[in-house]
Amino acid sequence: MGSGYLIIAGAIMLFSWLVSSQLKSKFELYSKLQLRNGMSGREIAEKMLADNGITDVRVISTPGQLTDHYNPSDKTVNLSEAVYNHRNAAAAAVAAHECGHAVQHAIGYEWLTMRSKLVPIVSVASNFVQWILLAGILMIKVFPGLLLVGIIIFAATTLFTIITLPVEYDASNRALAWLENKHMLTQEEQAGAKDALKWAARTYVVAAIGSIATLLYYISIYSGSRRN
Repeated sequence: MGSGYLIIAGAIMLFSWLVSSQLKSKFELYSKLQLRNGMSGREIAEKMLADNGITDVRVISTPGQLTDHYNPSDKTVNLSEAVYNHRNAAAAAVAAHECGHAVQHAIGYEWLTMRSKLVPIVSVASNFVQWILLAGILMIKVFPGLLLVGIIIFAATTLFTIITLPVEYDASNRALAWLENKHMLTQEEQAGAKDALKWAARTYVVAAIGSIATLLYYISIYSGSRRN
């Protein structure tokens, strides 16, 4: 792969680890900040959905930690057990954020629509794109077109990470605006929710930067082979 790839991969892994560690630390911190209103993540989610006139989305519990997500195919807000049952600032932030995606779906938010269309492509591509890229590099002198195919497929996954950014930031903005406008949290709780969501969003930024950097690296290899 070369030293260039190792440097890029190492830097991406380091930044990803730092952001992930900080995210876990923030959620542990704000999980100790109990809500004065006494509402659980499930109750927060159900109220936000109701306040936005959404009646066809269910709030359900899902196993794991930080496994929270909105599923547009069956219209469910899936909250991890800690978020679903707990009554703290971190749970409120996550529950409202996932409902932010439900609101996006309900109003036809264009970035979410674009991302949803890419999901099937990315799901299939992610299973074999690395093998194609590896084979393309190994066979660069005899079959350079294989690397180009890998680059095109990888570009689709990179596009997905880029489109994810406005989707995630918009969901967080909707969540924080609703929490504040409905006076759901105290000032301290609101600040905690905002900080938690800020670090959650940064994980997507790191993923996008890493994907872009990796894509550019493969493009440079292909361009170099064409010049030789």
